[in-house]
Amino acid sequence: MSLFAQNKALAALLENSPSPAEQEGLSPESVRSALELGSMVLLGNPRHPGLKPCLIGQPAAVKVNANIGTSPLRNSLDKELDKLAVALEAGADTVMDLSVAGDLRVCREKMLAACSLPLGTVPLYAVAQRYIDAGKDPAGFSPEELFEEIADQAEQGVDFMTVHCGLTQRGAAWASEEGARVLGIVSRGGSILARWMRAHNKENPLLTDYGRLLDIARAHNVTLSLGDGLRPGAGADAGDPAQWEEVVTLGRLARQGLRAGVQCMVEGPGHVPLNMVRTQITGIKAACGGAPLYVLGPLVSDVCPGYDHIAGAIGGAVAVEAGADFLCYLTPAEHLTLPDRDDVRAGVMASRIAAQAGERALGRERALKREKAMSEARKKLDWKGMQESALDPIAVCAKRAEHAGEEVCAMCGEFCAVKMLRE
Repeated sequence: MSLFAQNKALAALLENSPSPAEQEGLSPESVRSALELGSMVLLGNPRHPGLKPCLIGQPAAVKVNANIGTSPLRNSLDKELDKLAVALEAGADTVMDLSVAGDLRVCREKMLAACSLPLGTVPLYAVAQRYIDAGKDPAGFSPEELFEEIADQAEQGVDFMTVHCGLTQRGAAWASEEGARVLGIVSRGGSILARWMRAHNKENPLLTDYGRLLDIARAHNVTLSLGDGLRPGAGADAGDPAQWEEVVTLGRLARQGLRAGVQCMVEGPGHVPLNMVRTQITGIKAACGGAPLYVLGPLVSDVCPGYDHIAGAIGGAVAVEAGADFLCYLTPAEHLTLPDRDDVRAGVMASRIAAQAGERALGRERALKREKAMSEARKKLDWKGMQESALDPIAVCAKRAEHAGEEVCAMCGEFCAVKMLRE
C-alpha cells in the first residue's frame, strides 16, 4: 500500500497546504515521488495551528534547525519564546523545543502557537523530567508512560520527534564499556535509555514496540527523527562499532516506517574529524536507503568552546556537499551554557552559511543565483543589491551604518579597486 494511502494526514496536508513543491521550485510529481521513496519528508502535523509545512530532503533546499528550550539552571519561558522569535527572524526553517525545566506542556503549547514553522521535541525528556523533579531515578519510567507522552505530544501538534529507536542493549554496552570510547555516550536521550536498559535488563522499548510508535506517528503525520543516541561526542570516537551498529538499525527502522506509512528521517553524527565527514555522510545515507539525513554540525574539532558554531559550519558545509539534507545548528554556547538570543542568531547564521556553501559546491541553481547577484552588485558598488543578496541583510546595514552615505566601503575608501578601474 502506498505512503499516501496509509497516511491520510500527509495526503491531506499536501493537498490543502500552499504548494510546498512550488516554494522549492519543484514539480508536484517529483515531490510526491520522493515522499513515496522516503528520500524526502514533509514536516507538518495538521494539529499545529497556522503551520507552514516544510520539505526536507534532496533536491529541496537544505534546511536549518534551531534548538531552544529551558534548563534547570536557566528556566524562563519568556526568554525561550524570545529566542524562538530570534530564530525565525534569522531564517531558521524549523525549531526544536528541548526544554527540561518548568511546565513542559504549557511550554510546547505556547511555542506551537508562536511558531509558524515545524516544531520538534524529544518526548523522552518530558518523561525523565517528571522523575528527576521528584528526586527519583530517571530510568524508573515504564514504557507505557513513554508512549503516552509521545501520543500526547502528537495530539498537541508537534510536527517531528526525536526518538532513539536504534539504540540497542548491545550498542549501549559497546559505547559505555571501559576503554571503548574516549567520551562514552553524550546524547541525553541515549544516556537515559542506556540507563533504563541497564536498570531493567530489557531491550529499548522504542525498538521492541516500534509498531506502536508508528501507529501514533501515522495518525498525526508526525515525522520520526530517528535519533543518534550513540553519536560520537569526540572526534576520536567517530566511526566506531557502536555508532555503526546504531546506524544499521536506524536504516532498517526507516524502511519499516515507510512501509507502514510513516515519514522518517535519520539523525547523523556529532563530532567527526574533517577528513571523515564525507565518508560518514555517504555511509549513513547508503545504510539508511537515502532517507533525509539530519546532522548536528558535524563538529570537525573538539577544542573550540565558544566557537563551536564555526567548527560546526565547516563540517556542515562538507556534509551538505556530501549529501546531508538538514543541519541542526550549533551556537557559541555549545558545551558551555544555555544559549542566549545572540547565540541563537549566530548559530542560525553559521548553519545557513554552511548550507549555502554546500549547495553552491553542488551547483544548485538557487545558490548560484544568489552568489551571482552579490558579485554583480559589488561590481556596481550597489549597496542595496548587496544587502538584498546577503544571507544576513541586517548585518550589512549595521556594518555600513557609519559610512552609509559613501559609495565605497571604509576599508578602502578612495583606494577602492572596483571604482579605480571603473573610472
